[in-house]
Order: sequence, then structure tokens, then C-alpha cells
Amino acid sequence: MLESQSVWNLKIVEVFVTMRLETLLVFVCVSVWSTTGHRSAHKTGHKLETYKQSRFQRETRVNGRSQKSGSPIFRRSPDMTKSPITKSEQLLRIDDHEFTMRPAFGGPPIPVGVDVQVESLDTISEVDMDFTMTLYLRHYWKDERLSFPSTNNQSMTFDSRLVKKIWVPDMFFVHSKRSFIHDTTTDNVMLRVYPDGNVLYSLRVTVTAMCNMDLSRFPLDTQTCSLEIESYAYTDDDLMLYWKKGNESLNTDERISLSQFRIQKFHTTTKLAFYSSTGWYNRLYVHFTLRRHIFFFLLQTYFPATLMVMLSWVSFWIDRRAVPARVPLGITTVLTMSTIITGVNASMPRVSYIKAVDIYLWVSFVFVFLSVIEYAAVNYLTTVQERRERKLRNHLPCTCGIANPEEDMMMTTCYSDVDPNTTGSYGMPENGGGQERIMAQLALGQRTGRVKSTRGYVNIWIDTHAIDKYSRVIFPGAYTLFNVIYWSIYS
Repeated sequence: MLESQSVWNLKIVEVFVTMRLETLLVFVCVSVWSTTGHRSAHKTGHKLETYKQSRFQRETRVNGRSQKSGSPIFRRSPDMTKSPITKSEQLLRIDDHEFTMRPAFGGPPIPVGVDVQVESLDTISEVDMDFTMTLYLRHYWKDERLSFPSTNNQSMTFDSRLVKKIWVPDMFFVHSKRSFIHDTTTDNVMLRVYPDGNVLYSLRVTVTAMCNMDLSRFPLDTQTCSLEIESYAYTDDDLMLYWKKGNESLNTDERISLSQFRIQKFHTTTKLAFYSSTGWYNRLYVHFTLRRHIFFFLLQTYFPATLMVMLSWVSFWIDRRAVPARVPLGITTVLTMSTIITGVNASMPRVSYIKAVDIYLWVSFVFVFLSVIEYAAVNYLTTVQERRERKLRNHLPCTCGIANPEEDMMMTTCYSDVDPNTTGSYGMPENGGGQERIMAQLALGQRTGRVKSTRGYVNIWIDTHAIDKYSRVIFPGAYTLFNVIYWSIYS
């Protein structure tokens, strides 16, 4: 009994000791963890405080010298992106005004200054009588309804979204066929408003407008085209358009170039336009003068036409009996000139007057045609001459065996034995004087009645070879004179 009770007491002591050891161990762990966390937090707070102090020192350091942290000059300005901002509509008081009417409605006309910067001249078409131009169109006016308070007198810039809410000049291009405002990537429109109410309105436009061209001197011509700007609704009683800086209001890009034209000058003018139904309007003009490049047309039109005319003259040096050589040469030059004329007229408008290039081409065509006619005349006269020679040989007896020795010496051969293929002119000498001499010799052996008929034949004799000789001089001389007159007039 005593032994069992002692055993029980020992077990109770062991349990009690075990509980005390576990409690002590937990207490030690908690103490260690709290001490470590406190040190870590203290260390982190110390680093953060050190970083703030160093950043403050950097911000207050100007020009290599430390400034006093309390100076208001070097305080950092507040971040405006994180502060509430007043809406531009509220700042401009757009909702407080009626912008469907012009500024100073009922008073004097509002002056609107305009300037233009030409970005490019894209195309100029003689067939359609128009041109295409890309430009920056800027308007300047004052609208006191848009004035706003400002301490630094800085302007505010907006895009096309605000333009729809305020009044802007209603400009349009007179005599334009097509025009549009560029919209890539957004509408190319800019609105700039100044504190005193001055407004700058700029937009990028491409316009195709009419250009009445005078092609009577084409391609040696100079063309003047105009772009006309006008208000559509407001007469000169309500809106006064003017060039803001005169001729200096028109600026051009130095890289503008055209394939067929050389830009001589740009200038501006201002006129009044009258419409019977609505009244007088201010109209602004942008004039530009273009001089056509001639070198392209020299290579494509004038030189080929001149060469065809010169080629037609080659037939004058070819023997008139070489029909297969002279006829195709003349026909080829005529057809080539017709092709050149057709090609030039195909790329030109169908105007009702004669152009300078038409004069040159048609005169060249006439010279080529006359060279063909010249050979036709030579061939015809040669045929007539041969026919009359045959008739003469049939009527004249053979003079061989004449008793008179002088006549025998002059006529060594019978006239009827002359071979036309061995002579230069179908049985007759090339020289007209020689022809007359032979006919005179034949006349010595004939009777008186037949002498008259022989002399009559001599009188109607035509030297066809001389026609070619004269043509070799007359045709080049006449064509050279024509070129001198033509280029002196049109150049």
C-alpha cells in the first residue's frame, strides 16, 4: 500500500516538472522572436529615414550648393496631374455664349487674316484643265467670347473636337472640283486660343481646282493658275478677308517640283466678287505661274518630225528611174508624220484653235507630202517626154547615108538607133543644152516643113533631171527659213 502511493507521487512530480519545462521553453521562444522583430523594424525605419533625408538634400541642392530647406523658392511644385483641373469648356465659357453667330454680331465686319503654306503641287492636267494642290490654310481672328484669365499669358491648343463647338470662318474654294481635309491619323485640324481672345485656326487641305489654260503656244507656253478662297455665307458687311502679311502670307516648300513645269513665281491678290442674289464677298487669290519644260517635247516631237522631213529629201538624190526606191521612201515618211501628229493630239484636249506644235507638225507634214508630189511630177513629166519622143521618131526618117559630108560628120549615127537605156534621160542627154543641140542637128537633114515640127518639139522640152536639182536646194532652204521664223516667234 505504501509502495503504490509512493509510485503515484513520483508520477505526479514528473508530470509537474515536464509542464514547467514546456512552459519555460515557450516563454524563451516568444522572448527571442519579439526581440528579433523589434530590431528588424528599428533597422528598417532607420533606413527609410536615412533615404528621406538624402532625397531631401538632393532636392534642395542647386548649382552645387546646399540651400536652406525652409526657403519657399526651392519647394517642389505640386504635381498638377494629381490635382483637379478645370475643364476647357468651363475655362472658355463655351456654354455661356451663342457661337452660332459671328463675333461682334451687329457691329462692324470682323477681320479675318489668312496665310497659306503650299506643301505640294501634285498634278497639272491639260486634258481636264485643272490642278491639285496640298496646302496648310490658317485663319486669324479675335473672339472675345473665348478670352480667359491667365497669369503666364500662355495659349491653349485644341484639336477638331472643340472646333465643332465654337464659331469659325466658313471658307471654301471657288471653282474647286474636289477637296478634303486630311484625317490620318486624326483630323488635321488645330485650334489655338490666346488669353485675350485671339484665335488661330489651321487645317491641312488637298484641293483640285479649275485652271483655264491657253494652249495656243503649247508646248512653248506659260500658264498662270489661281486658287480662290472666299466665305460662303458672310458678305463683306460681316466678314473682311485679307492676307495677313501681304505677299509674305504665301509660303512654299522649296522641294516642290513638277515633271513638265518650272514654277516661276507665287503671288497673292485680293478682289471683291459680286453675286446678284447675295451681294459682295471678299475673295483671296493665290496665283502661281508655270513655265513648261521644252526639252521633253524636243526629244519626243520636234526632233522626230525634223528627221522625217530630212529623210524625205533623200529621194532627190535617188535616180528618178528607181521607182521602187523613191515611192516607198516617200510613203514611209508621210505615214510616220501622221503617226507623230496623232500621238501628240491624243494627249491633248480637243480645243478649237491651232496650237504651236500643230503648226510645226503640219508644216513638216506638208514638206514631206510635197517631196512625194515632187517625184510624182518628175515621173509624170518623164513619161510624157518619152511618149513624145516615140512619136517624133515615128515621123522622122533615118538620116543615115546623107550625101553632104558636113551633115555626115555631124550625124554619125541614125537617130532611130539611139538606145534609150544607154543614155541618161531615156534616149536624151541629161543636159538640156545637149538636147537642143541634137535636135538642131537632126533639123539640118530634114525638109523645111519638118523643121517646124522639130523646133516645136524642142520648145516643149522639159529637163526633168533639173527638177530634182532645184528641189535639193529649195526644200532645205524653205524648211530652214520656216524654223527660223517659228522659233523666233514662239521661243
